[in-house]
Amino acid sequence: MTRFKLAVVGAGHLGRIHARLITEMNDAELIGVVDPLPAARDKLAADCHARAFADHRPLIAQVDAAVIATPTQYHHAVALDFLRRGIPLLVEKPLASSVAESDELVQAAARHGALLQVGHIERFNPAFVAARPHVSKPRYVEAVRASGFTGRSADIGVVHDLMIHDIDLLLSLVDAPLRSVSAVGLALLGRPEDVAQARLEFANGCVANLSASRVSFQPTRRQMQIWGADSFAAIDFGVPSASVVHPCRAVLDRQFDFQSLSADEKAGFKDRVFHDVLPVEALTVTPRNALADELRDFVDGIRSGSTPRVTGEHGRQAVAVAAQVLDAIAAHAAQVGRSRPIAPAPILRGPHWTESRPVRREAG
Repeated sequence: MTRFKLAVVGAGHLGRIHARLITEMNDAELIGVVDPLPAARDKLAADCHARAFADHRPLIAQVDAAVIATPTQYHHAVALDFLRRGIPLLVEKPLASSVAESDELVQAAARHGALLQVGHIERFNPAFVAARPHVSKPRYVEAVRASGFTGRSADIGVVHDLMIHDIDLLLSLVDAPLRSVSAVGLALLGRPEDVAQARLEFANGCVANLSASRVSFQPTRRQMQIWGADSFAAIDFGVPSASVVHPCRAVLDRQFDFQSLSADEKAGFKDRVFHDVLPVEALTVTPRNALADELRDFVDGIRSGSTPRVTGEHGRQAVAVAAQVLDAIAAHAAQVGRSRPIAPAPILRGPHWTESRPVRREAG
């Protein structure tokens, strides 16, 4: 079997994981890792028995595909260099910093016939995969994604960093146009927002509340609850685990009324409700490496020409909704007269793929 020659651009947290997983694939070969920081690229290259590069451009003519794991602000420029040569790409989420940049990447991929996949890893989370077939026509979705401060992805706010995971999942669940967005956010440790809450309403009546924080002092939470037309699912992405409630026929037909029960029927009802009326099924969730499955989807898509689970257009849609959330946050801040308005992070000097003098900052 011919082994695909891959490169990983960005030797930060995610780039290191991608590189290691590629070395474990029997039909792919990691031939190069790119990072402008010598220590980062040299160590990763040595660990993975690959070559180290300070710039991605010399690798373009040597690879069959690449993974882009640079800071978000460099996704657009680096990805364009590969796409214009028809090189398939897996670009870490978010696809780009803006809708305009995302559009240009999607158009370049189509124009040059290059597969473009976006790293929305939660689509491959085994808990979501297990729960997805049990939920149809969501009516209400609630998601919480909160973690302590890691120092990574500080060039973007929490909407692009964390909330965009749930935005992508939501868009994959709801088959209807987005009608309205309202949101609030707080910037605590810099210019971009560190905490955000958004309410999204769709044309089919579905409502979603999404909360994200990267300065949580409580245990990390990555959870979603989905109320559908005939079932309810609870997903814990971190465990991972998933449960589904299948209401009894009387509830589905709106024929059940607790108040109409006799005294004897009400006695002990609270102990029976999740067995008799709203029975709970704990789904079988087999732990898997979601990032490895994402890479497998990428390589298989290149080999077979199949459509990846998360396309460039999917990534573009998530960026577009994230932009609406950020606009809503800005509008709310203006309305309440914040003394410290949230503003986009400045374009930083280096270290990634610019002519500027590098500043020590981790990729990924």
